[in-house]
Amino acid sequence: MSVSLNKFIAGTGRCSRREADRLIEAGRVLLNGEIAQRGNRVEPGDVVLLDGEALTEQPETVYLALNKPPGITCTTDRSDPTNIIDYLNYPERIFPIGRLDKASTGLLLLTNDGDIVNKILRVENAHEKEYIVTVNKNINAAFLRKMAGGVPILGTVTKRCEVQKINARTFRIILTQGLNRQIRRMCEFLGYEVRTLKRVRIMNVRLDQQPEGELRELREDELAVLMALVG
Repeated sequence: MSVSLNKFIAGTGRCSRREADRLIEAGRVLLNGEIAQRGNRVEPGDVVLLDGEALTEQPETVYLALNKPPGITCTTDRSDPTNIIDYLNYPERIFPIGRLDKASTGLLLLTNDGDIVNKILRVENAHEKEYIVTVNKNINAAFLRKMAGGVPILGTVTKRCEVQKINARTFRIILTQGLNRQIRRMCEFLGYEVRTLKRVRIMNVRLDQQPEGELRELREDELAVLMALVG
């Protein structure tokens, strides 16, 4: 039974399907000795090479939760000295699901399952992500109202979201979209500067008391609900 080439590559644990398409377009993938094209399918017995290295079916899938410390970059590019792969030194090839800014901290999911990456990142699935944010000056009612109602950034207006004041300069925000540096840009537009930003929840997975820098496997109950949520 054949599978699409991008799904086959994602199934090896190297990357997501989207990144696989980019690798194919860059001419870095060979299928049976020929430069591969998007839309190719892989049959049993076919040979797929990425940068000259043969790809094989992925090992047992792993689903991990990290409390990311500041200063670590959510990239698999090992030419970046702060890349997350070298930081974790995990024995199997894994990659992050989404990202957190280098300066931001908190919950980051990682896996070798390329399919679940696409399901979680799809905007239309409207998956919740919860953050605790501290800014440089006191929060007022107008700030909370505008943050919740939508802020114009990056040529669009952010979706309505839930915002709750915790104390004078700290608030909780729950997003269902993931624009680049979204919370920081929203705050900047309203005249505030983010001092700390910590993600504490992705869908049903919570950071709770997990120590900073600690990596753990998702519990069976967490994984069951997560899989149900992403369909």
